[in-house]
Amino acid sequence: MVDPGKRTVLLVLLIMMSSVWAEDRLINPSKLEMFVDKLPDMPKVQGFDVVDGVPRPKSLNIGMYETRWKFHRDVPSTPVFAYGTSPATATVPGPTIEALHGVDTYVTWWNYLPPKHILPGVPTVVHLHGGIDEPESDGHSHAWFTAGFQERGPMWTKQKYHYANKQHPGNMWYHDHAMGLTRVNLLAGLIGAYIVRHPAVESPLGLPACDEFDRPLVVFDRSFRVDGSIYMNSTGNNPSIHPQWQPEYFGDAIIVNGKAWPYMVVRRRKYRFRIINASNARFFRFFFTNGLEIVHVAADSAYLDEPVAANGTLVAPSEIADVVVDFSKSKSDHAVLANDAAYPYPSGDPVNKANSKVMKFIIKKDPEVDPTRIPEKLIEYPAADPSAASRTRYIAMYEYTSDADEPTHLYLNGKPFDDPATETPAAGSTEVWHVINLTEDNHPLHIHLGLLRALDQTELLDLEEFKGCMMETNDAERCHVGEHARGRKVGVRPHEKGWKNVYKMTPGYVTTVLVRFSYIHSNASYPFDATAEPGYVYHCHILDHEDNVMMRPLKFIK
Repeated sequence: MVDPGKRTVLLVLLIMMSSVWAEDRLINPSKLEMFVDKLPDMPKVQGFDVVDGVPRPKSLNIGMYETRWKFHRDVPSTPVFAYGTSPATATVPGPTIEALHGVDTYVTWWNYLPPKHILPGVPTVVHLHGGIDEPESDGHSHAWFTAGFQERGPMWTKQKYHYANKQHPGNMWYHDHAMGLTRVNLLAGLIGAYIVRHPAVESPLGLPACDEFDRPLVVFDRSFRVDGSIYMNSTGNNPSIHPQWQPEYFGDAIIVNGKAWPYMVVRRRKYRFRIINASNARFFRFFFTNGLEIVHVAADSAYLDEPVAANGTLVAPSEIADVVVDFSKSKSDHAVLANDAAYPYPSGDPVNKANSKVMKFIIKKDPEVDPTRIPEKLIEYPAADPSAASRTRYIAMYEYTSDADEPTHLYLNGKPFDDPATETPAAGSTEVWHVINLTEDNHPLHIHLGLLRALDQTELLDLEEFKGCMMETNDAERCHVGEHARGRKVGVRPHEKGWKNVYKMTPGYVTTVLVRFSYIHSNASYPFDATAEPGYVYHCHILDHEDNVMMRPLKFIK
């Protein structure tokens, strides 16, 4: 039985949404038929050569092109920006770059985009999310460039990026990172997967492999106008302050590998899915409507110590859930991957008919022999050891509002991005960060170059009193954080206990993470100078927050 009050609220929301769709000439997603487009397998680009049977470094040229992309059978083709090795091969998402551990990949990212953006913006720069690479190749937000490198940002250093691929095997993704334009450039389509493989380490695990059974799934949300173009609110919630900025972007069409609510025909056996949440702001809690189990084997860029089975998984923007699904255990001949995460997360609107479905798996009836397995143990990396930390820091998250209580901007540690760096770790060091979330949103914190392991989350008591002190002094110790961080403890989910490069920061809590600025698979030093310019950054990976401007420089010292 639906509560009458909730029924009224839902009715009002539907009326409001219908008005918006009519006013802005948007496609009503509930009118689009789901599961009519086949899931694309994105093109692959090999990041290495093989000479006389030996893998060798390789240089790639990948362009950014304006093209058109068909997101749904019944939606007109959409103007997009797309990565590809040529205009004809550019796709959304871009090609999956497959690299080998220990074999260098060099990429020159060419900007062939027109002077006028299909959304507000135009400069670009590429960040390899999860990469452990030199600062000159990290894609610093101020290292942007325009077509032909004619204009360059103040921290631009070179054309050809160098990815050493000396880190542990795992999943990454590449995307635009231009200052203030990340949200619109990703909305336009500048995203793609990147995998570092290490056959000697991974093959003995026996996990599903090869193109058919090991698939990246790049998931994001979009809204479309009736002409097929991507819709982004062009006025902003504070037009007099930010003409175009909204606190979060949400679209009701859920896209997987460039298609809205696609389907995939699978056999009754195990498949591996590397699920990348490439949304601007949407969290997904994925689950199967027929109760199929999801088995986590890795999180973000690193394997877990052992597999973790779950009935669902919460994935924040930029997080990667690396999972195995065994379709032989399905009692039905289809399984819908669904979503029930509120937006904004955790206290926003409930999902609707459109954004509660992700994709459909059509399961063949015939049983078959499956040679793959889910091993009892995966790859064991060093445990989190807080006693090894050389420094403890407090990182506070703030949201500021107008007199009308509308968000105007967000800061980390109360400072704008261009203020001098205050986080200056030593390369090779380990630190403890206490991240204090004083906002109402869950913020996925991404630390460039670093790997982190969550230790605990503690609720803040007398939150408003503590927040008032922090807004005035921006000093956790002077505000007696220890006296406030005495509330409910929230444990780290089993599948998030490994080394990650993003972690979800619960609102009203202090989340303690151990941050490691070194490799986890070996004691080798970085093969590059991490102290070089332009340095690195850390930021909230809700792109609308990052752009305005929940990001700070991370400057390494020797």
